[in-house]
Amino acid sequence: MSKIRIKKGDQVEVISGKDKGKKGEIIKVLKSSSRVIVEGVNISKKHIKKTPNVTQAGIVEAESSIHISNVMYIDPQSSKKGRVGYEQLQDGKFNRVIRESKK
Repeated sequence: MSKIRIKKGDQVEVISGKDKGKKGEIIKVLKSSSRVIVEGVNISKKHIKKTPNVTQAGIVEAESSIHISNVMYIDPQSSKKGRVGYEQLQDGKFNRVIRESKK
């Protein structure tokens, strides 16, 4: 299992699948299965039965998870998209940066 470099709250763009081209924020990262839930992407319908502790019954739309390889990180400062790498600062801390392609 590879290291997951995308975190909750990051802006990403879907690069494959039925929602290709959509952008959104990561709601949740599922590390064990290498999947993420992105806001407004991969919407599925779920039937929920009315019970005393359910606020909304009926057919509810919710985001489903997609594989982490199907999303690309968007850098908030430069608005460039790419793979995430780490760069060590002088004080020993790390900063996330976009990796440049070596062409």
